[in-house]
Amino acid sequence: MNSAFLLSSPSSSSTSTSCSSNFTFFTQSQNPNHLFKFRFKLPILHLHSSPSNHIAVNPQCSLRDSSSTTVLEKKEISTQQPLDDVVSSEADSGDTVTTEDSVLVVRRPVKEVSGEEEKQKVEDSDKNTSAIDAGLEEFAKKMPMFEPGRVESDAKEKLLIVNLDLALYRAKVLARNFRYEEAEAMLQKCIECWPEDGRPYVALGKILSKQSKTTQARETYEKGCQATQGENGYIWQCWAVLENKMGNIRRARELFDAATVADKKHVAAWHGWAVLELKQGNIKKARNLLAKGLKYCGPNEYIYQTLALLEARANRYQQARYLFKQATKCNPKSCASWLAWAQLEMQQENNRAARQLFENAVNASPKNRFAWHVWGIFEASVGNINKGRKLLKIGHALNPRDAVLLQSLALLEYKHSTANLARVLFRRASQLDPKHQPVWMAWGWMEWKEGNLNTAREFYQKALSIDSTSETAARCLQAWGVLEQRAGNLSAARRLFRSSLNINSQSFVTWMTWASFEEQQGNSVRAEEIRDLYFQQRTEVVDDASWVMGFLDIIDPAIDSLKRLLKLDLNLYRTNDNNADSESINPSPSSIESNDVDSESGFNVDAFVMDRLSLDTSKLDNLLEAPRNSFSKRSISSPRRIWRSSNNRQSKV
Repeated sequence: MNSAFLLSSPSSSSTSTSCSSNFTFFTQSQNPNHLFKFRFKLPILHLHSSPSNHIAVNPQCSLRDSSSTTVLEKKEISTQQPLDDVVSSEADSGDTVTTEDSVLVVRRPVKEVSGEEEKQKVEDSDKNTSAIDAGLEEFAKKMPMFEPGRVESDAKEKLLIVNLDLALYRAKVLARNFRYEEAEAMLQKCIECWPEDGRPYVALGKILSKQSKTTQARETYEKGCQATQGENGYIWQCWAVLENKMGNIRRARELFDAATVADKKHVAAWHGWAVLELKQGNIKKARNLLAKGLKYCGPNEYIYQTLALLEARANRYQQARYLFKQATKCNPKSCASWLAWAQLEMQQENNRAARQLFENAVNASPKNRFAWHVWGIFEASVGNINKGRKLLKIGHALNPRDAVLLQSLALLEYKHSTANLARVLFRRASQLDPKHQPVWMAWGWMEWKEGNLNTAREFYQKALSIDSTSETAARCLQAWGVLEQRAGNLSAARRLFRSSLNINSQSFVTWMTWASFEEQQGNSVRAEEIRDLYFQQRTEVVDDASWVMGFLDIIDPAIDSLKRLLKLDLNLYRTNDNNADSESINPSPSSIESNDVDSESGFNVDAFVMDRLSLDTSKLDNLLEAPRNSFSKRSISSPRRIWRSSNNRQSKV
């Protein structure tokens, strides 16, 4: 609303006793043709001095804010009122606004406050202030900007992340050389400097687990999850693996679930959870988890490989071959996928295809001990004793600290050579790894076959002293029971069979061995009861094949029809004859169907080992007969370097 404030001229006589002045206030309404006019008459006090009383009145001080008043009164006064009366009136009434007809008097209420009330008022205000200060202090504890110490620490220059990478590598090398205390100290410093990075927690937890410090490892993982606010899937997954090894299946499931929630693309969590469910017999749950792993993480060699093994277990070999092909397509350098596929062909007696797959495995990883080990056993099983012996010796030359290769070589020499040579190899294997149960068990079996019953019992007892709850322990008890049965100790044999079944109640061999033992003793009724007990307590694993229809259609949408999908025509494996590389990667249909043991693919083992590994196969016997320090000498000549934190310099190992 527009307004105009105009001051009218005073009265014509300057000496007039009138103390009022006219003010006209114009306002404009929403209608532009109408103006509202208000006229106010305000008293004006002239400033002068009087000999009787010196009073100076400031007209500006006589006007007060009307918005803070609470009492309105009307009072009639005359414009001819004497000056003293006007001053006294203003002093009593406060603010005065005069119109032509009346005066609105606005008064500020005055309240007398006693001393006690004023003191109580001050105390209340102090309490309110202290409550506010306490709240602000609590709020400041959560804000680093209010804490000078944290602000100064944040203001300091942070270390580069490359320092963490180097420290993690050094800790890994120290742990590899069994210098666990130094590795733990280094990782603790990493956690102090980078508390929000999950890698030091994972590395430290794994080192503690290797030393069987499960309680400390669990605390480390829990601390890491809190520091990363539960958003690091790797810590959850490692913690779940630890709980699974300790037998806490329910807790492991919860941790695997937390890992997948924290990171849906963490394929190790999906795969580890699926393997856990497979061991518990939950096939459908495992398939569901593996399918989710492919959905969120994309094609993965480990998931395809596990699915292929499931299909092979269910005797769906064509589907298994297809999944193995997908696994090797994801990673042609995956030695594990090639070996698993080769073992499938071994079971189906497709020797040529198996041999070709073994060649692909050693091409993918020339120093892999499992590749040379399984290939050597395969060649020996099909009658190629010399080739099998050579392959095992090559694996031992490349991995001189592996006891399993020497164990298999000792059994091979015992079967096709002499027991004394086998004993030498068994002794060397037991010196390399004194806690390797299969070595003591195999050595005990050989001594039993040689008639050394007391020595065999001693070796069986050593194997059980290492771990009395493992699958190897169950097999060892079963073998020991057979030994006592042949020796005539019937009650001891029964106790050993029962102890073996307490560890592994699903062992068909142990149940049938016990039943056969009772039949030989003339207890046919007892033997029938044992067979019935086996069928009653065994776990039925029901695997549904209907999932293949939808699952394989997802991972390979190029398949035309359901019929072709389920049959998996051999054309899926057919490769271009002109492409030598593709033929070498995947076996052809003719190689899968061929059972020719002596057929060779043209792969020269001696040339391959010399070219890729600089190893002369003619000197394998010398390497086998060399003392244990040959490993250290060969390692010293290796160009590999590790960091020695004790003397702060690099040295060769």
